[in-house]
Amino acid sequence: MDTQTRPAAPPSPPGIPPGAKLRASGVERQFISGKQRVHALGPLDLTVADGEFVCLVGPSGCGKSTFLRVVNGLLPPTAGTLDLWLDGGRAATSMVFQDYGVLPWKTVLANVRFGLDMAKVPRKEANARATDWIRRLGLAGFEKAYPATLSGGMRQRVSIARALAVQPQILLMDEPFAAVDAQMRVVLQEVLLKVWEEDRRTVIFVTHSLEEALVLGDRVVVVSARPGRVVSDIRVPFERPRPSDLRGTPEFAALHQNVWDVLRDEVQASLASGKEQS
Repeated sequence: MDTQTRPAAPPSPPGIPPGAKLRASGVERQFISGKQRVHALGPLDLTVADGEFVCLVGPSGCGKSTFLRVVNGLLPPTAGTLDLWLDGGRAATSMVFQDYGVLPWKTVLANVRFGLDMAKVPRKEANARATDWIRRLGLAGFEKAYPATLSGGMRQRVSIARALAVQPQILLMDEPFAAVDAQMRVVLQEVLLKVWEEDRRTVIFVTHSLEEALVLGDRVVVVSARPGRVVSDIRVPFERPRPSDLRGTPEFAALHQNVWDVLRDEVQASLASGKEQS
């Protein structure tokens, strides 16, 4: 779906910002570790609009990935509420992980088609949709290849294609480019931006890279040391589509420094309290 034909967002319920897709209100998550209760997240409050690209940054172990798993339904919140406003007939969420998550015994086509097969989409339609996303992610010609024959960057593109093939209303991405080298990371950022510009679906993207967050996001949300709470929500002012030389501009450097000034305090607090985790 292109941006010209994208339907208007449905009216929001009373008290909800217009066009809201997700709202977390006081969301918390606690775990039991041995005999101790670990407060991993929250209370966290966050509203994301339909079509927004929101990047979460924060110290390791602050609960960013935990929050994605709560949104995806993999973990229930211990407290608080999470509201999603969804269009009928489409998958609610889909998730891309750092470690690719591709199935080694399946071909590229079968991997990308996997979610569609689980949803019992007819095989002809599933193959067509999977093939289209393979093409859009620059993998045409590799439909019959197995993951072991692909580079790390290609495997991650397979993972992204699989997540997008189910047409999720909210795409969740948990440090998806952390495992690739610096050059491939820039390439994958450009691929993701190109794909996102085509339909502007809602994205929540976790990263440790401020540069990546500022290149990709409409907003950068800084999360505190554990238990993670929103300490700053920064609107990224750069127009879209973003130019390839954006990283080298004084405006980019200044914003990067401003965000780092906020994040540095949280990283230091995490280290000082012994909460930093790998």
